[in-house]
Amino acid sequence: MRILGINAVFHDPAAALIVDGRTVAAAEEERFSRRKHGKRPVPFSAWELPERSARWCLETAGITERDLDAVAYSYDPALVDHDLEGLDPAWEKLRTTYAHRAPQFLKTVLPGLDPAKVRFVRHHVAHAASAGLAAPFGDAAVLVADGRGESISYLAGEYRDGKLVELATQRLPHSLGLLYEDLTEHLGFARSSDEYKVMALASYGEPRFLPEFREHIRPTGDGGFHVNGVDWSRYATRRGPEDGWGPEHADLACSVQRRIEQVLLSLAQWLHAQTGQRRLTLAGGTALNCVANTRLFAEGPFDEIWVQPAAGDAGTALGAALHLAAELGETCAPMPGADLGRGWSDAELQAWLDKVKLPYERPDDLAATVAQALADDQIVAWFQGRAEFGPRALGHRSLLAHPGRRENLERLNDVKGREQFRPVAPMVLADRAAELFSRGPLPSPYMLFVHDVAPAWRDRVPAVTHVDGTARIQTVDADDEPLLAAMLREFESRTGLPTVVNTSLNTAGRPMVDDPRDALECFGSSPIDLLAIGPFVVRR
Repeated sequence: MRILGINAVFHDPAAALIVDGRTVAAAEEERFSRRKHGKRPVPFSAWELPERSARWCLETAGITERDLDAVAYSYDPALVDHDLEGLDPAWEKLRTTYAHRAPQFLKTVLPGLDPAKVRFVRHHVAHAASAGLAAPFGDAAVLVADGRGESISYLAGEYRDGKLVELATQRLPHSLGLLYEDLTEHLGFARSSDEYKVMALASYGEPRFLPEFREHIRPTGDGGFHVNGVDWSRYATRRGPEDGWGPEHADLACSVQRRIEQVLLSLAQWLHAQTGQRRLTLAGGTALNCVANTRLFAEGPFDEIWVQPAAGDAGTALGAALHLAAELGETCAPMPGADLGRGWSDAELQAWLDKVKLPYERPDDLAATVAQALADDQIVAWFQGRAEFGPRALGHRSLLAHPGRRENLERLNDVKGREQFRPVAPMVLADRAAELFSRGPLPSPYMLFVHDVAPAWRDRVPAVTHVDGTARIQTVDADDEPLLAAMLREFESRTGLPTVVNTSLNTAGRPMVDDPRDALECFGSSPIDLLAIGPFVVRR
């Protein structure tokens, strides 16, 4: 059975393809359109259909839209309550009209598609399936929290024998995600985009407003919560995008971050009491909050936690397809990894290099060549294999650097055009991770938790040690990522450090590099010393 999943409602348009219960391909439209989160410039503020990503998914499987058994759309417009407090009726009518007409819109993208094959899947059910059905184990609890879906912002339940049992939902306007989005905007960042900046800024503050936020955000004891309106200006002045930040901004971020963590812990404890499950799966935009995820792991009642790498709305394309596949009787296989996007053969990459007439070499040992460049304190663009699905660079579209030089944090943030308070992450050999990092789960292949850096290592890897002594790590297993692991071993043999800096291969405001043209443009326009693209190396 062939099922195409589509997300095209709020942001992060994406497509995913499930064939006989297995994930074949998944990609965000921004990687093709080069518009981050799928947002068009004003005044063309409509969200995009995942046109190119959907066609690419079909091409990857060698099929056409006529071969599809179904299309799963991750939003059900019939469930929208236009009278909900806090919603803009005109905007909701436009959104639901757009969703109702999705079958016809999709036919303009995929002319051979039968619109009758399009099935609507509830937004939070799609999120839940992206975690519960994609996780590497069977029965598990599932918790979904984000800004909003049709009329809810939260779902808690469990998967038993591949079927979702819903136990609690939270109706709008109460929403943890929307509260965090409001805070993001007040602090001068882009909502539905820059929430991770608030998480980073929180590490510089103290939770001095926490008592008041215990009143603003309260669990209700029945698996839900209430969020009261917040006058943010009571706590910190509103920042403009170009304004500096002060202690009050960091303290506000820290206070809200801590309260969100506390509420999520309370919800997880309730869910565990209802299900008795040992394992928890997470999805929804809130599940990209690595600090909260680690606190759930360290202090919560579950033995294991698995987070969908594309936990934001892009992941609902995959989840919708998985949910519909299960509903139609398929047994869904776990997600094989996050490298579900586009890839190129060595011959195709060489053709690109020949086309742009750049001098390049094909070293006998790519891992050793890159390790030596890093040991020499060069910045390396690493373009290997299929692109990642989701917002994290996991060693396929990455910028790499030496972690032992403190100045490399500022250097990389300058290369990428980012705020200097933002950390960069380490990738580390899985069999060495416990020596350097603690508190979070190990292994941690998707960079979705923070770990405490061992005191003995903090001065040795200062570039990846955040101001609070933590790091958002990616563990590398040699069986899964042999080239990355070889490079890390070669780097350790030269420096004594089993870890390197890993941040996404892009510059500020642009999506992560996806295809060879993107990689060459980024290399040409940024102070990157070496590009490792497939088996080839291009030097500055």
